[in-house]
Amino acid sequence: MLPVELIIYVFFVYILAGFVKGVVGVGLPTISLAMLAIFLGLKEAMLILLAPSLITNLVQALAGGRLYELTKRLWLFLLSLFLLTWFSTGVLVAANGNLLKIGLGIILLLYCASYFSQVKIPKPSKKEKWLSPLMGGLTGVTTGLTGTFVVPGTLYLQRMLSNRHALVQAMGLSGGVATISLGVSLGGSGMLSNELLFTSCAMVIPALMGMAFGNMVRSKIDGVLFRKLFFVSLSFIGIWIVVSAVINLN
Repeated sequence: MLPVELIIYVFFVYILAGFVKGVVGVGLPTISLAMLAIFLGLKEAMLILLAPSLITNLVQALAGGRLYELTKRLWLFLLSLFLLTWFSTGVLVAANGNLLKIGLGIILLLYCASYFSQVKIPKPSKKEKWLSPLMGGLTGVTTGLTGTFVVPGTLYLQRMLSNRHALVQAMGLSGGVATISLGVSLGGSGMLSNELLFTSCAMVIPALMGMAFGNMVRSKIDGVLFRKLFFVSLSFIGIWIVVSAVINLN
């Protein structure tokens, strides 16, 4: 049984993560894993993530009226994302927890660096047929090992889709597919205990609360300033995760 203090901390982490997702369309797995990995093992944090991530991504994917159109365009990306997430999660089960935390920290720092340096993946255009499964596969590897979808998946979708509403819906669809793959693989490995399953389901409530509040205030917040604060904070968290994991390796 998780200590009461830790459960309260997890509750507020998911309110914050849901809020960020409501404002910018992404960030629930990134924020929750980054903040939970400080006090929990990454494997446990990923297991708790399953239900909140699945439900919030489904809500996001079903809103917007472009689901069929996006699925038809992204099916190669989604298929390779699902398969490589499932495969990589098999490696996660046997891997050293501190090495996984280092991987998560590095992914977070790469994501932040891509924002501050304004590095952009070239627009897919005519290369989409072979670039989509490649990017989906690479994203599946990072998702399966660290639980976070952002590199290179989010960067690729941002270049592929110019319409903001379509982009938000596509990220919900992709995040949902990745979460289902994680759940199937982790559940099949026997890692998902009843306690962690209950905790995961319970965290759907604060995640949806935060997401609803984020949706309400999205138009009232300076999006540029919010993103800067988000990435600065995420950079410090990424550095802390890497440093603490390296220390614990010794």
